[in-house]
Amino acid sequence: MEINKKKIFKIVGILALTGIIIGGATAYYLFNMPHRNVQNTEADLTVEASSLVQEFIDNTTTANTKYLAEDGDSKVLAIHGIVSAISDDMNAQKVVVLKAETDKAGVSCTFTEETNAAAASLQVGDVVTIKGVIRSGASYDSDLEIYENIIIEKAAILQ
Repeated sequence: MEINKKKIFKIVGILALTGIIIGGATAYYLFNMPHRNVQNTEADLTVEASSLVQEFIDNTTTANTKYLAEDGDSKVLAIHGIVSAISDDMNAQKVVVLKAETDKAGVSCTFTEETNAAAASLQVGDVVTIKGVIRSGASYDSDLEIYENIIIEKAAILQ
């Protein structure tokens, strides 16, 4: 009986160690995967900021189908609109909001370390085209009774 317990303990230990090694290797691989380079990618679609917002407000499912690739990643979008606000986030990255006066929500574009300097020259009222990927679409928050902006990340100025 004692030999069987030792064998079972040894097998369980080997399996646990193997699982830890495989899990660690998978996590290491996923963490160090190359990131998507949005700046060196051509835009899949060009759209007006107001139209993009309205599409998400009207029908989120249809907008997601249109602006997300089959693998679930956002297509690279070139978004044209009027700068209504400029701020810095907690990481000192520029955040530019494209929104016309009549829009219910806007398009909030967060720049990267590499593209941050170009955004520093923007001013409220400028008409600009910004390239980036969607992180989340516009929606209505019924608890707060406000519309939430579309969030674009990895943004870069096209013109």
